[in-house]
Amino acid sequence: MTSNPDSHAFQDLVASPPEVLEAHLAALDPVPLLLVYTHLSGDESLLDRFRPHIKGAWSFEVDIPEHLQAELRAKVTATFREYAANDRPLPPAPDAERLQRMCDVAVGQVVPPEYLPMVLEELNFGTGDAKSVPWRKPVPREVLDRYHVLVIGAGYSGLAMAIKLKEAGIPFTVVEKNDDVGGTWYENSYPGVAVDTPNHFYSYSFRTSSDWDHYFAQGPEIIDYIRTVYREADLADHMRFEQEVVRAVWDDDGQVWAVTIRRKDGSEYQLTVNALVSGTGLSNRPSIPDIPGLEDFRGPSFHSARWDHSLDLAGKRIVQIGTGASGMQLGPKVAEVAGHLTIFQRSPHWARPNPLLYAEVSDGLKWGLEHVPFYTKWWRFQLLYATSDGMLPHLRKDPDWPEPETSLNAFNKGIREQLIAHMREQLKGDEDLLAKVTPSFPPYGKRMLRDSNWFSALTRDNVELVTGPVRGITATGVVDEDGVEHAADVIIFATGFKARTPLFPMDIVGTDGSLRDKWGEDDPRAHLGITVPHFPNLFILYGPGTNGGHGGSAVFNSECQVRYTMLALRELIEREASSLEVRREPFDAYQAEFDAEHEQLVWTHPGVNNWYKNKAGRVVTNNPWRLSRYRNMTATFDTDEYEIKA
Repeated sequence: MTSNPDSHAFQDLVASPPEVLEAHLAALDPVPLLLVYTHLSGDESLLDRFRPHIKGAWSFEVDIPEHLQAELRAKVTATFREYAANDRPLPPAPDAERLQRMCDVAVGQVVPPEYLPMVLEELNFGTGDAKSVPWRKPVPREVLDRYHVLVIGAGYSGLAMAIKLKEAGIPFTVVEKNDDVGGTWYENSYPGVAVDTPNHFYSYSFRTSSDWDHYFAQGPEIIDYIRTVYREADLADHMRFEQEVVRAVWDDDGQVWAVTIRRKDGSEYQLTVNALVSGTGLSNRPSIPDIPGLEDFRGPSFHSARWDHSLDLAGKRIVQIGTGASGMQLGPKVAEVAGHLTIFQRSPHWARPNPLLYAEVSDGLKWGLEHVPFYTKWWRFQLLYATSDGMLPHLRKDPDWPEPETSLNAFNKGIREQLIAHMREQLKGDEDLLAKVTPSFPPYGKRMLRDSNWFSALTRDNVELVTGPVRGITATGVVDEDGVEHAADVIIFATGFKARTPLFPMDIVGTDGSLRDKWGEDDPRAHLGITVPHFPNLFILYGPGTNGGHGGSAVFNSECQVRYTMLALRELIEREASSLEVRREPFDAYQAEFDAEHEQLVWTHPGVNNWYKNKAGRVVTNNPWRLSRYRNMTATFDTDEYEIKA
């Protein structure tokens, strides 16, 4: 009789001395362990007993009595021994009723039932990747060999696309302008750079990791993870580094894209491909404001995404322009070494504290993620729910709310009051400084940031906060709106990216003109954020209207878009069709629904200027849907929405 490989994990667990196993289990967060036990044993008796002690999905929202935790550990140990002794295989995913009860208890609230298919898919209890797109019929090798896909960019989205193309056996090439993979995580290496989504969720569902050092990974950890995935996927033969797409023109006669690619030395060549996939995202090109006198400044100046690591900032007079996500992260770090730091704030941002922001993952938790069956999956569920859609219902405008200038509804006002109380504490009661950093618009009107010691850094003796726009730059400093010059040895621009002009500066020409002409200066539109009429066989990852403004993970969104693109490519290749193009009617219907939904949400608030909106006030970057709804929208490919040419 052949031993069941699943039982080996349990045999290894119970081979440890009882006190060692008990110590290991005691180091784990109890809620994922409760879910592991319920899943393995089928015993739901502990769920109702734990329920009153769980107020939310974050570990710091849980207060479970020690006697209950001890009882859970004893039951888990007995279950491990039973699996090991009886050579039992791992069970399948819980059925719908049990999954609903488990999820409800785990997050302290009722999980919408429409969430459950997404949860099962994201946790992936089966073998292989639940989001993979299998062939529905055998495809001859000669058919595949006639097809070629060009992927632009080797960040999270581009690499996921490459991995799925390789898995399907579809020939492809990846062009990356940098000399390494990583995309925005390669380019942003400023002090303090980190993810603001928990990295156990901000990672591929098909390649989870148990050895993150932090709950919110630092930049070097993210790059190490991306490079590891790249090496494991063995993609090197498909890569063309230090090259970038300049122009792509659709040849309607040949039904192919003619793509002009520029090498590092400036020489260009052309590549002909059947399909074009952009993985360049929304944070691909830095945005530096056109400030009078910038060219006159005598010292170094650079954007946060082009950090000058050769420069020693110690003791220098530094001016930081911008206080968004990058600015809030790098400012406190620069303040630690600068002689003086002057920060120009055009408008303030809301920022929430999180006790796990700088916390290190314990060796005990790493052990559980590595060794306890299903623990990684249920841990990922906790973080998915904690950071995803819970806030979205509270970002809707209440038409009867009496204080619409500063909040949207009663819940939103409560958040505002909590955030102000936090700021007041961090600013040590400095009411003048509090007035400067308190936004006048409702919470979440701009991207909700994490407080990375930002407010406490503003109280340092060597830090000055200047509010209002920059009037100009001189040879020796930066001039504020009142005409006061602030001396600077170095200027750092933390001024964001050209997010409203995705695919910039590439020139993409379809059957009826340029994509830039269609979109104008700042009005990008795509069906589901992925396809555009008159641009056959063009697919955009992390494109218009797909940024998660209320929460979630950009990696999750990208995986949804990669699957949709793979479904489209399957239609093309299985049919031996030459092209597909989204029809105008479904495209327009989606744009109308998209805009109507946004009209109800905080990002269209008249008191907010943010990088989500274009000059006309239309939200062009953010996804207004629940994660579960966007997943459902992209999990199937409706051929009726497309014109497919044989």
